[in-house]
Amino acid sequence: MDWFAAPEYWLSRLLVQRLLAAVYLTGFLAAAAQFRALIGADGMLPVPRYTARVSFRQAPGLFHLHYSDRFFAAVAWTGAAVSAGLVAGLGDAVPLWASVLLWALLWVLYLSIVNVGQTWYSFGWESLLLEAGFLAAFLGNDDDAPPVLVLWLMRWLVFRVEFGAGLIKLRGDSCWRDLTCLRYHHETQPMPGPLSWFFHHLPAPLHRVEAAANHVTQLLVPVGLFLPQPVATYAACVIVATQLWLVASGNFAWLNWLTITLALAAVDPTRLGLPVHPRTYGGTPGWFEAVVIALAVVVAVLSYWPVRNLVSRRQVMNRSFNRLHLVNTYGAFGSVNRIRQEVVVEGTDEPTVTRHTVWREYDFKGKPGDVRRLPRQYAPYHLRLDWLMWFAGISPAYARPWFLPFVARLLTNDPATLRLLRHNPFPDAPPTHVRATLHHYRFTDWRELRETGAWWHRTPLHEYLAPVTIDTLARSGYRPPLGRRTRSVPVDGLRRRPGHPPGPAPHHPIGPPG
Repeated sequence: MDWFAAPEYWLSRLLVQRLLAAVYLTGFLAAAAQFRALIGADGMLPVPRYTARVSFRQAPGLFHLHYSDRFFAAVAWTGAAVSAGLVAGLGDAVPLWASVLLWALLWVLYLSIVNVGQTWYSFGWESLLLEAGFLAAFLGNDDDAPPVLVLWLMRWLVFRVEFGAGLIKLRGDSCWRDLTCLRYHHETQPMPGPLSWFFHHLPAPLHRVEAAANHVTQLLVPVGLFLPQPVATYAACVIVATQLWLVASGNFAWLNWLTITLALAAVDPTRLGLPVHPRTYGGTPGWFEAVVIALAVVVAVLSYWPVRNLVSRRQVMNRSFNRLHLVNTYGAFGSVNRIRQEVVVEGTDEPTVTRHTVWREYDFKGKPGDVRRLPRQYAPYHLRLDWLMWFAGISPAYARPWFLPFVARLLTNDPATLRLLRHNPFPDAPPTHVRATLHHYRFTDWRELRETGAWWHRTPLHEYLAPVTIDTLARSGYRPPLGRRTRSVPVDGLRRRPGHPPGPAPHHPIGPPG
Protein backbone atom coordinates (compact mmCIF):
# COMPACT_ATOMS: atom_id res chain seq x y z
CA MET A 1 0.00 0.00 0.00
CA ASP A 2 1.44 3.38 -1.02
CA TRP A 3 0.07 5.13 2.06
CA PHE A 4 1.64 2.55 4.37
CA ALA A 5 5.32 3.37 3.79
CA ALA A 6 7.42 6.53 4.20
CA PRO A 7 10.76 5.82 2.47
CA GLU A 8 11.96 9.41 2.97
CA TYR A 9 12.21 8.70 6.73
CA TRP A 10 14.78 5.90 6.40
CA LEU A 11 17.50 7.94 8.13
CA SER A 12 15.12 8.98 10.92
CA ARG A 13 14.19 5.33 11.43
CA LEU A 14 17.86 4.33 11.59
CA LEU A 15 18.67 7.03 14.19
CA VAL A 16 15.62 6.22 16.30
CA GLN A 17 16.38 2.52 16.46
CA ARG A 18 20.12 2.85 17.07
CA LEU A 19 19.68 5.48 19.81
CA LEU A 20 16.84 3.57 21.42
CA ALA A 21 18.97 0.42 21.46
CA ALA A 22 21.71 2.47 23.18
CA VAL A 23 19.24 3.51 25.88
CA TYR A 24 18.17 -0.11 26.32
CA LEU A 25 21.86 -1.02 26.67
CA THR A 26 22.26 1.59 29.41
CA GLY A 27 19.21 0.24 31.25
CA PHE A 28 20.37 -3.36 31.14
CA LEU A 29 23.92 -2.48 32.21
CA ALA A 30 22.54 -0.51 35.18
CA ALA A 31 20.34 -3.45 36.12
CA ALA A 32 23.25 -5.90 35.96
CA ALA A 33 25.46 -3.65 38.08
CA GLN A 34 22.95 -2.71 40.79
CA PHE A 35 20.34 -5.44 41.20
CA ARG A 36 22.03 -7.62 43.84
CA ALA A 37 21.94 -4.91 46.51
CA LEU A 38 18.55 -3.51 45.53
CA ILE A 39 16.29 -6.43 44.60
CA GLY A 40 18.48 -9.53 44.59
CA ALA A 41 17.79 -12.56 46.78
CA ASP A 42 19.78 -10.83 49.55
CA GLY A 43 18.72 -7.33 48.49
CA MET A 44 16.91 -4.57 50.33
CA LEU A 45 13.61 -5.41 48.60
CA PRO A 46 14.11 -9.01 47.44
CA VAL A 47 12.37 -10.24 44.31
CA PRO A 48 11.39 -13.62 45.84
CA ARG A 49 9.55 -11.89 48.68
CA TYR A 50 7.79 -9.64 46.14
CA THR A 51 6.70 -12.43 43.79
CA ALA A 52 5.42 -14.41 46.78
CA ARG A 53 2.74 -11.79 47.41
CA VAL A 54 2.17 -10.36 43.90
CA SER A 55 0.74 -12.60 41.17
CA PHE A 56 1.96 -13.01 37.60
CA ARG A 57 -1.18 -11.27 36.43
CA GLN A 58 -0.35 -8.23 38.56
CA ALA A 59 3.29 -8.10 37.44
CA PRO A 60 3.90 -10.31 34.40
CA GLY A 61 7.45 -11.35 33.67
CA LEU A 62 10.01 -14.13 33.61
CA PHE A 63 10.82 -13.96 37.32
CA HIS A 64 7.45 -15.36 38.31
CA LEU A 65 8.53 -18.55 36.58
CA HIS A 66 11.93 -18.69 38.28
CA TYR A 67 14.19 -16.43 40.28
CA SER A 68 17.82 -16.62 41.28
CA ASP A 69 20.49 -13.95 41.20
CA ARG A 70 22.29 -15.93 38.52
CA PHE A 71 19.14 -16.03 36.38
CA PHE A 72 18.54 -12.29 36.83
CA ALA A 73 22.13 -11.58 35.79
CA ALA A 74 21.63 -13.78 32.71
CA VAL A 75 18.51 -11.80 31.78
CA ALA A 76 20.27 -8.45 32.21
CA TRP A 77 23.40 -9.45 30.30
CA THR A 78 21.35 -11.06 27.53
CA GLY A 79 19.45 -7.79 27.17
CA ALA A 80 22.73 -5.88 27.10
CA ALA A 81 24.17 -8.16 24.41
CA VAL A 82 21.09 -7.91 22.18
CA SER A 83 20.98 -4.13 22.68
CA ALA A 84 24.64 -3.80 21.71
CA GLY A 85 23.96 -5.89 18.63
CA LEU A 86 21.10 -3.60 17.59
CA VAL A 87 23.27 -0.53 18.15
CA ALA A 88 25.82 -2.09 15.79
CA GLY A 89 23.17 -2.77 13.12
CA LEU A 90 22.12 -6.34 13.85
CA GLY A 91 18.48 -5.46 13.24
CA ASP A 92 19.26 -4.46 9.65
CA ALA A 93 21.42 -7.53 9.01
CA VAL A 94 18.66 -10.06 9.68
CA PRO A 95 15.29 -10.66 7.98
CA LEU A 96 12.37 -8.42 8.94
CA TRP A 97 10.70 -11.07 11.09
CA ALA A 98 13.94 -11.64 13.03
CA SER A 99 14.37 -7.91 13.62
CA VAL A 100 10.86 -7.74 15.08
CA LEU A 101 11.65 -10.67 17.38
CA LEU A 102 14.92 -9.10 18.59
CA TRP A 103 13.13 -5.91 19.62
CA ALA A 104 10.31 -7.94 21.19
CA LEU A 105 12.90 -9.89 23.19
CA LEU A 106 14.35 -6.67 24.60
CA TRP A 107 10.88 -5.53 25.61
CA VAL A 108 10.08 -8.83 27.38
CA LEU A 109 13.39 -8.88 29.23
CA TYR A 110 13.16 -5.29 30.43
CA LEU A 111 9.45 -5.62 31.29
CA SER A 112 10.37 -8.59 33.49
CA ILE A 113 12.91 -6.44 35.37
CA VAL A 114 10.63 -3.42 35.77
CA ASN A 115 7.71 -5.48 37.02
CA VAL A 116 9.72 -6.83 39.96
CA GLY A 117 11.80 -3.68 40.50
CA GLN A 118 9.35 -2.21 43.01
CA THR A 119 10.29 1.25 44.31
CA TRP A 120 13.66 1.16 42.56
CA TYR A 121 11.95 0.91 39.16
CA SER A 122 8.91 3.12 39.66
CA PHE A 123 10.22 6.03 37.59
CA GLY A 124 8.32 7.32 34.57
CA TRP A 125 11.21 6.71 32.20
CA GLU A 126 10.97 2.94 32.79
CA SER A 127 7.48 2.94 31.26
CA LEU A 128 8.65 5.33 28.55
CA LEU A 129 11.47 2.98 27.55
CA LEU A 130 9.11 0.02 27.44
CA GLU A 131 6.50 1.84 25.38
CA ALA A 132 9.12 3.23 22.98
CA GLY A 133 10.84 -0.14 22.69
CA PHE A 134 7.56 -1.87 21.89
CA LEU A 135 6.85 0.59 19.08
CA ALA A 136 10.40 0.26 17.73
CA ALA A 137 9.80 -3.43 17.06
CA PHE A 138 7.37 -2.39 14.33
CA LEU A 139 9.52 0.24 12.65
CA GLY A 140 10.95 -2.54 10.51
CA ASN A 141 14.49 -2.63 9.14
CA ASP A 142 16.42 -1.99 5.93
CA ASP A 143 14.32 -4.54 4.07
CA ASP A 144 11.27 -2.27 4.05
CA ALA A 145 10.39 1.42 4.21
CA PRO A 146 9.42 2.81 7.64
CA PRO A 147 5.68 2.37 8.33
CA VAL A 148 3.82 5.68 8.44
CA LEU A 149 1.52 4.49 11.22
CA VAL A 150 4.38 3.66 13.59
CA LEU A 151 6.05 7.02 12.92
CA TRP A 152 2.76 8.71 13.86
CA LEU A 153 2.45 6.54 16.98
CA MET A 154 5.88 7.77 18.06
CA ARG A 155 4.79 11.36 17.53
CA TRP A 156 1.76 10.62 19.69
CA LEU A 157 4.10 9.27 22.38
CA VAL A 158 6.29 12.40 22.30
CA PHE A 159 3.15 14.55 22.48
CA ARG A 160 1.99 12.75 25.64
CA VAL A 161 5.41 13.10 27.25
CA GLU A 162 5.66 16.83 26.59
CA PHE A 163 2.03 17.90 26.84
CA GLY A 164 1.47 15.86 30.00
CA ALA A 165 4.50 17.48 31.63
CA GLY A 166 3.29 20.92 30.56
CA LEU A 167 -0.23 20.47 31.91
CA ILE A 168 0.90 19.07 35.27
CA LYS A 169 3.06 22.16 35.76
CA LEU A 170 0.33 24.59 34.77
CA ARG A 171 -2.15 22.87 37.09
CA GLY A 172 0.32 22.35 39.91
CA ASP A 173 2.75 24.61 41.68
CA SER A 174 1.95 28.33 41.49
CA CYS A 175 5.61 29.07 40.77
CA TRP A 176 5.09 27.70 37.25
CA ARG A 177 2.35 30.25 36.67
CA ASP A 178 4.33 33.19 38.06
CA LEU A 179 7.49 31.94 36.29
CA THR A 180 9.64 31.62 39.43
CA CYS A 181 10.15 27.83 39.62
CA LEU A 182 13.56 27.93 37.98
CA ARG A 183 14.87 30.03 40.86
CA TYR A 184 14.73 26.83 42.92
CA HIS A 185 14.71 23.89 40.53
CA HIS A 186 18.38 23.76 39.53
CA GLU A 187 19.35 23.64 43.21
CA THR A 188 16.65 21.28 44.47
CA GLN A 189 16.36 18.83 41.56
CA PRO A 190 16.95 15.16 42.45
CA MET A 191 20.53 14.88 41.22
CA PRO A 192 22.29 18.04 40.01
CA GLY A 193 24.93 17.88 37.30
CA PRO A 194 28.26 19.66 36.87
CA LEU A 195 26.60 22.72 35.31
CA SER A 196 23.64 22.95 37.70
CA TRP A 197 25.47 25.40 40.00
CA PHE A 198 25.97 27.73 37.03
CA PHE A 199 22.36 27.36 35.85
CA HIS A 200 21.18 28.23 39.35
CA HIS A 201 23.17 31.47 39.27
CA LEU A 202 21.76 32.70 35.99
CA PRO A 203 20.08 36.13 36.30
CA ALA A 204 16.52 36.05 37.66
CA PRO A 205 15.01 37.42 34.41
CA LEU A 206 16.60 34.53 32.52
CA HIS A 207 15.02 32.08 34.97
CA ARG A 208 11.66 33.58 34.06
CA VAL A 209 12.49 33.14 30.38
CA GLU A 210 13.36 29.49 31.09
CA ALA A 211 9.99 28.90 32.75
CA ALA A 212 8.05 30.67 29.98
CA ALA A 213 9.97 28.77 27.31
CA ASN A 214 9.12 25.55 29.11
CA HIS A 215 5.39 26.30 28.77
CA VAL A 216 5.77 27.08 25.08
CA THR A 217 7.82 23.97 24.39
CA GLN A 218 5.55 21.61 26.30
CA LEU A 219 2.11 23.03 25.61
CA LEU A 220 2.30 24.58 22.13
CA VAL A 221 5.23 23.05 20.23
CA PRO A 222 4.03 19.42 20.58
CA VAL A 223 0.91 20.29 18.58
CA GLY A 224 3.23 21.05 15.66
CA LEU A 225 4.23 17.39 15.53
CA PHE A 226 0.86 16.63 13.93
CA LEU A 227 1.03 19.41 11.35
CA PRO A 228 2.31 18.97 7.76
CA GLN A 229 5.99 19.19 6.95
CA PRO A 230 8.14 21.14 7.44
CA VAL A 231 6.31 22.30 10.59
CA ALA A 232 6.55 18.85 12.20
CA THR A 233 10.30 18.77 11.60
CA TYR A 234 10.78 22.23 13.09
CA ALA A 235 8.65 21.31 16.13
CA ALA A 236 10.74 18.18 16.68
CA CYS A 237 13.95 20.21 16.44
CA VAL A 238 12.67 22.63 19.12
CA ILE A 239 11.90 19.67 21.38
CA VAL A 240 15.38 18.23 20.78
CA ALA A 241 17.02 21.57 21.60
CA THR A 242 14.99 21.90 24.82
CA GLN A 243 15.89 18.39 25.90
CA LEU A 244 19.57 19.09 25.32
CA TRP A 245 19.20 22.12 27.62
CA LEU A 246 17.82 19.76 30.27
CA VAL A 247 20.67 17.32 29.68
CA ALA A 248 23.13 20.13 30.39
CA SER A 249 21.30 21.34 33.51
CA GLY A 250 20.94 18.09 35.46
CA ASN A 251 20.95 14.29 35.68
CA PHE A 252 17.61 12.81 34.66
CA ALA A 253 18.72 9.30 33.71
CA TRP A 254 17.67 8.55 30.13
CA LEU A 255 14.41 10.53 30.07
CA ASN A 256 15.81 13.40 27.99
CA TRP A 257 17.71 11.13 25.62
CA LEU A 258 14.60 9.01 25.05
CA THR A 259 12.53 12.10 24.29
CA ILE A 260 15.18 13.30 21.83
CA THR A 261 15.21 9.89 20.17
CA LEU A 262 11.44 9.74 19.80
CA ALA A 263 11.25 13.31 18.48
CA LEU A 264 13.54 12.29 15.59
CA ALA A 265 10.67 10.13 14.28
CA ALA A 266 8.99 13.38 13.17
CA VAL A 267 12.06 14.73 11.39
CA ASP A 268 12.20 14.61 7.60
CA PRO A 269 15.95 15.10 6.98
CA THR A 270 15.36 16.62 3.55
CA ARG A 271 13.48 19.52 5.20
CA LEU A 272 16.68 20.47 7.02
CA GLY A 273 18.70 20.68 3.84
CA LEU A 274 20.74 17.58 4.68
CA PRO A 275 22.27 15.68 1.75
CA VAL A 276 20.20 12.56 2.35
CA HIS A 277 19.84 10.37 -0.72
CA PRO A 278 16.44 8.74 -1.28
CA ARG A 279 16.16 4.97 -1.07
CA THR A 280 13.92 2.55 -2.91
CA TYR A 281 12.23 -0.45 -1.36
CA GLY A 282 10.21 -3.38 -2.59
CA GLY A 283 6.73 -4.21 -1.41
CA THR A 284 6.02 -4.57 2.32
CA PRO A 285 5.03 -8.10 3.40
CA GLY A 286 1.32 -8.47 4.00
CA TRP A 287 1.81 -9.98 7.43
CA PHE A 288 3.82 -6.93 8.53
CA GLU A 289 1.16 -4.51 7.27
CA ALA A 290 -1.50 -6.45 9.18
CA VAL A 291 0.54 -6.42 12.40
CA VAL A 292 1.21 -2.66 12.17
CA ILE A 293 -2.46 -1.88 11.55
CA ALA A 294 -3.42 -4.05 14.53
CA LEU A 295 -0.83 -2.19 16.64
CA ALA A 296 -2.35 1.16 15.67
CA VAL A 297 -5.81 -0.07 16.68
CA VAL A 298 -4.54 -1.32 20.04
CA VAL A 299 -2.77 1.98 20.78
CA ALA A 300 -5.89 3.93 19.79
CA VAL A 301 -8.00 1.91 22.23
CA LEU A 302 -5.48 2.10 25.07
CA SER A 303 -5.12 5.85 24.54
CA TYR A 304 -8.53 6.39 26.11
CA TRP A 305 -7.08 6.31 29.65
CA PRO A 306 -4.13 8.68 29.06
CA VAL A 307 -6.39 11.13 27.23
CA ARG A 308 -8.96 11.02 30.02
CA ASN A 309 -6.14 11.71 32.48
CA LEU A 310 -4.85 14.66 30.42
CA VAL A 311 -8.23 16.40 30.42
CA SER A 312 -8.89 15.63 34.08
CA ARG A 313 -8.48 18.32 36.72
CA ARG A 314 -6.98 15.57 38.88
CA GLN A 315 -4.27 14.69 36.40
CA VAL A 316 -1.67 12.22 37.68
CA MET A 317 1.90 11.83 36.48
CA ASN A 318 3.82 8.80 35.25
CA ARG A 319 1.00 6.29 35.45
CA SER A 320 0.77 2.95 33.66
CA PHE A 321 -2.81 1.87 33.08
CA ASN A 322 -1.81 -1.70 32.29
CA ARG A 323 0.86 -4.10 33.55
CA LEU A 324 2.54 -4.18 30.13
CA HIS A 325 3.41 -0.48 30.38
CA LEU A 326 1.87 0.33 27.02
CA VAL A 327 0.33 3.74 26.24
CA ASN A 328 1.10 5.44 29.54
CA THR A 329 0.65 8.94 30.86
CA TYR A 330 3.66 11.07 31.69
CA GLY A 331 4.53 14.28 33.48
CA ALA A 332 7.02 15.73 35.91
CA PHE A 333 7.60 18.34 38.58
CA GLY A 334 4.03 19.37 39.19
CA SER A 335 5.57 20.86 42.32
CA VAL A 336 9.07 22.20 42.92
CA ASN A 337 10.88 22.07 46.27
CA ARG A 338 12.01 25.41 47.67
CA ILE A 339 14.80 23.95 49.80
CA ARG A 340 17.04 20.91 49.44
CA GLN A 341 17.10 18.38 52.27
CA GLU A 342 19.74 15.65 52.13
CA VAL A 343 20.13 12.58 54.30
CA VAL A 344 23.75 12.22 55.44
CA VAL A 345 24.67 8.67 56.51
CA GLU A 346 27.58 8.17 58.89
CA GLY A 347 29.21 5.34 60.81
CA THR A 348 31.63 4.85 63.67
CA ASP A 349 33.80 1.95 64.78
CA GLU A 350 33.77 3.00 68.43
CA PRO A 351 32.11 0.44 70.76
CA THR A 352 30.04 3.07 72.59
CA VAL A 353 28.46 6.24 71.27
CA THR A 354 29.14 9.39 73.26
CA ARG A 355 29.01 13.06 72.45
CA HIS A 356 32.71 12.82 71.58
CA THR A 357 32.25 10.00 69.08
CA VAL A 358 33.94 10.53 65.75
CA TRP A 359 31.58 9.85 62.85
CA ARG A 360 32.75 9.12 59.32
CA GLU A 361 30.50 9.91 56.37
CA TYR A 362 29.50 7.55 53.55
CA ASP A 363 29.97 9.22 50.19
CA PHE A 364 27.51 8.53 47.37
CA LYS A 365 28.38 8.59 43.69
CA GLY A 366 25.84 11.11 42.50
CA LYS A 367 23.85 12.73 45.28
CA PRO A 368 25.33 15.76 47.08
CA GLY A 369 27.60 14.91 49.98
CA ASP A 370 31.05 16.49 50.27
CA VAL A 371 30.39 20.22 49.88
CA ARG A 372 33.63 20.69 47.91
CA ARG A 373 32.80 18.05 45.34
CA LEU A 374 31.33 19.37 42.10
CA PRO A 375 28.29 17.27 41.09
CA ARG A 376 29.15 14.72 38.40
CA GLN A 377 27.42 13.88 35.14
CA TYR A 378 25.97 10.38 35.23
CA ALA A 379 22.94 10.54 32.95
CA PRO A 380 21.87 8.62 30.96
CA TYR A 381 23.11 6.08 33.51
CA HIS A 382 20.68 5.77 36.40
CA LEU A 383 22.01 5.70 39.98
CA ARG A 384 18.91 4.26 41.61
CA LEU A 385 20.03 4.41 45.24
CA ASP A 386 21.11 8.05 44.87
CA TRP A 387 17.72 8.99 43.41
CA LEU A 388 15.84 7.24 46.22
CA MET A 389 18.00 9.03 48.78
CA TRP A 390 16.61 12.30 47.40
CA PHE A 391 13.09 11.05 48.08
CA ALA A 392 14.20 9.91 51.54
CA GLY A 393 15.13 13.50 52.35
CA ILE A 394 11.62 14.61 51.38
CA SER A 395 9.65 11.83 53.06
CA PRO A 396 10.98 9.39 55.69
CA ALA A 397 7.76 7.39 55.29
CA TYR A 398 8.54 6.85 51.62
CA ALA A 399 11.98 5.50 52.50
CA ARG A 400 10.76 3.23 55.29
CA PRO A 401 10.58 -0.04 53.29
CA TRP A 402 14.22 0.08 52.21
CA PHE A 403 16.20 2.51 54.38
CA LEU A 404 16.72 0.29 57.42
CA PRO A 405 17.67 -2.67 55.20
CA PHE A 406 20.20 -0.32 53.58
CA VAL A 407 21.62 0.65 56.97
CA ALA A 408 21.83 -3.01 58.02
CA ARG A 409 23.94 -3.76 54.97
CA LEU A 410 26.29 -0.95 55.87
CA LEU A 411 26.62 -2.49 59.33
CA THR A 412 27.86 -5.71 57.69
CA ASN A 413 29.97 -4.17 54.91
CA ASP A 414 27.81 -5.93 52.34
CA PRO A 415 29.96 -5.88 49.16
CA ALA A 416 27.03 -5.46 46.75
CA THR A 417 25.73 -2.45 48.67
CA LEU A 418 29.15 -0.84 49.04
CA ARG A 419 29.63 -1.03 45.26
CA LEU A 420 26.74 1.43 44.96
CA LEU A 421 28.68 4.00 46.98
CA ARG A 422 31.60 6.19 46.02
CA HIS A 423 33.51 5.71 49.26
CA ASN A 424 33.36 3.28 52.17
CA PRO A 425 34.98 4.84 55.27
CA PHE A 426 35.30 1.39 56.88
CA PRO A 427 37.27 -0.75 54.41
CA ASP A 428 38.80 -3.11 56.98
CA ALA A 429 35.87 -3.91 59.28
CA PRO A 430 32.18 -2.92 59.47
CA PRO A 431 31.14 0.01 61.66
CA THR A 432 29.68 -0.68 65.05
CA HIS A 433 27.01 2.02 64.69
CA VAL A 434 25.37 3.83 61.78
CA ARG A 435 23.28 6.98 62.04
CA ALA A 436 21.65 9.45 59.64
CA THR A 437 21.03 13.18 59.95
CA LEU A 438 19.02 15.52 57.79
CA HIS A 439 20.84 18.55 56.38
CA HIS A 440 19.76 21.63 54.48
CA TYR A 441 21.91 22.01 51.36
CA ARG A 442 22.11 25.13 49.24
CA PHE A 443 24.45 26.19 46.46
CA THR A 444 27.14 28.61 47.54
CA ASP A 445 27.37 31.97 45.80
CA TRP A 446 30.33 33.24 43.78
CA ARG A 447 32.02 34.80 46.82
CA GLU A 448 31.70 31.67 48.94
CA LEU A 449 33.02 29.52 46.10
CA ARG A 450 36.12 31.73 45.73
CA GLU A 451 36.80 31.86 49.46
CA THR A 452 36.08 28.25 50.45
CA GLY A 453 36.21 26.20 47.24
CA ALA A 454 32.83 24.72 48.25
CA TRP A 455 29.98 24.26 45.78
CA TRP A 456 27.50 23.60 48.57
CA HIS A 457 26.78 25.00 51.99
CA ARG A 458 25.07 22.64 54.40
CA THR A 459 23.39 23.11 57.75
CA PRO A 460 22.31 20.26 60.09
CA LEU A 461 18.56 20.20 60.69
CA HIS A 462 17.77 17.23 62.92
CA GLU A 463 18.37 13.57 63.53
CA TYR A 464 16.97 11.32 60.79
CA LEU A 465 17.94 7.95 62.27
CA ALA A 466 19.37 7.54 65.76
CA PRO A 467 22.59 5.50 66.01
CA VAL A 468 21.77 1.84 65.47
CA THR A 469 23.63 -1.44 65.67
CA ILE A 470 22.81 -4.85 64.32
CA ASP A 471 21.41 -5.74 67.75
CA THR A 472 19.31 -2.55 67.82
CA LEU A 473 17.71 -3.53 64.53
CA ALA A 474 16.98 -7.01 65.87
CA ARG A 475 15.25 -5.63 68.95
CA SER A 476 13.15 -3.25 66.83
CA GLY A 477 11.71 -6.16 64.85
CA TYR A 478 14.16 -6.60 62.00
CA ARG A 479 16.12 -9.78 61.56
CA PRO A 480 19.81 -8.88 61.26
CA PRO A 481 22.55 -10.93 59.63
CA LEU A 482 24.08 -13.72 61.66
CA GLY A 483 26.75 -12.17 63.84
CA ARG A 484 28.73 -9.20 62.59
CA ARG A 485 30.72 -10.83 59.86
CA THR A 486 31.32 -9.08 56.55
CA ARG A 487 28.50 -10.76 54.72
CA SER A 488 25.15 -9.90 53.20
CA VAL A 489 21.76 -10.02 54.85
CA PRO A 490 19.83 -13.35 54.82
CA VAL A 491 17.98 -14.40 51.71
CA ASP A 492 14.67 -12.79 52.60
CA GLY A 493 16.23 -9.54 53.70
CA LEU A 494 15.38 -7.57 56.81
CA ARG A 495 11.80 -8.13 57.86
CA ARG A 496 9.35 -6.62 60.25
CA ARG A 497 7.64 -8.73 62.86
CA PRO A 498 5.23 -11.33 61.39
CA GLY A 499 2.02 -9.77 60.24
CA HIS A 500 3.63 -6.52 59.11
CA PRO A 501 5.11 -7.06 55.66
CA PRO A 502 5.90 -3.95 53.66
CA GLY A 503 3.28 -3.14 51.04
CA PRO A 504 3.89 -2.63 47.33
CA ALA A 505 5.93 0.46 46.54
CA PRO A 506 3.89 3.34 45.11
CA HIS A 507 4.87 5.36 42.09
CA HIS A 508 6.96 8.41 42.81
CA PRO A 509 4.80 11.42 43.68
CA ILE A 510 7.02 13.59 41.53
CA GLY A 511 9.60 13.01 38.87
CA PRO A 512 12.13 14.62 36.60
CA PRO A 513 11.12 17.29 34.13
CA GLY A 514 9.76 16.14 30.80
